[in-house]
Amino acid sequence: MKRFISLLAITLFTTLSVLACNITTTIENKKPIYKVGDEAIVKIKVVLIHKNCLVEIKRTQYKNDGLKIVAGTDWKETSPGIWERKLKIKILETQSTASVKVYRTCKRGGGSSTALFKL
Repeated sequence: MKRFISLLAITLFTTLSVLACNITTTIENKKPIYKVGDEAIVKIKVVLIHKNCLVEIKRTQYKNDGLKIVAGTDWKETSPGIWERKLKIKILETQSTASVKVYRTCKRGGGSSTALFKL
């Protein structure tokens, strides 16, 4: 029984530490297929699960593949611990897909989300 409780405690602790940020990306003007030069708006929503994250929201990072971030709004806290931002992107290459990965890293595990564009 002690072993079961210990295993349960370790599992819960590990799960909670992994869920530091819940990041979602949504393509607002989604098209079935994108071409070089097409632009789109990506809405990013970050929910800080622990509420007291030591990493500033401005330190959120982006990794682009086949596209360029043209512009972006400032981060806005829509409610306590929930932040939103929009990015305007432009497709640069004609491969099978383009993407922008949004991620945060911290000692509690961070989080990530990727918006994919079919070309």
